[in-house]
Amino acid sequence: MTGETPEGSGTPKDSHVDFDDPLYVHPSDNGVTSIITIKVTGNENYCLWRNVMSRDLKARNKLGFVDGNLALEKIESSKASKWERFNVFVCNWILDSISETIYASHVYSDKAQDIWDELFETYNKSDGSVIFNIHQQINTLKQNGSSLSNYYNKLDSLWKEFDGLTSLTECVCEAAAKLNDHSKLMKLM
Repeated sequence: MTGETPEGSGTPKDSHVDFDDPLYVHPSDNGVTSIITIKVTGNENYCLWRNVMSRDLKARNKLGFVDGNLALEKIESSKASKWERFNVFVCNWILDSISETIYASHVYSDKAQDIWDELFETYNKSDGSVIFNIHQQINTLKQNGSSLSNYYNKLDSLWKEFDGLTSLTECVCEAAAKLNDHSKLMKLM
């Protein structure tokens, strides 16, 4: 018989769980557990934070809550309550990963996408002082007894952050190869 539960299982035989549905609640999903350890503090680490948070939301199939692909208006009305519940989860995940000084200005937002967009508007600015500070860190970094791998990882991380803040429009012309070679030379020096 369809819909019967196997003895002792509590789950109907023919129940189907769609793990790819962004509204699927995984047993580890809740609104009180941090999903990343980095807290955004401002312009200086926003790009890093956004990259890590985006990756984690994508892994949980929840990126649509912040990028607009899973807006409430785009889902069936029968799934609205599930959407509301997960929107709260995503809001809490984001709020839990921002510093206390930033928290107060975002805690009253009802939609995860609004918080995401407000953080982007406020902190996705690579002003000269942030770029200068990273460049100074690169130029003054010394191994100072740390292992070569630790020194390399720190330097590589700073260069990637610098490149992320100063990225140019991608180009496929002849000059692109020369520009890439020049960038590698600057990093070597």
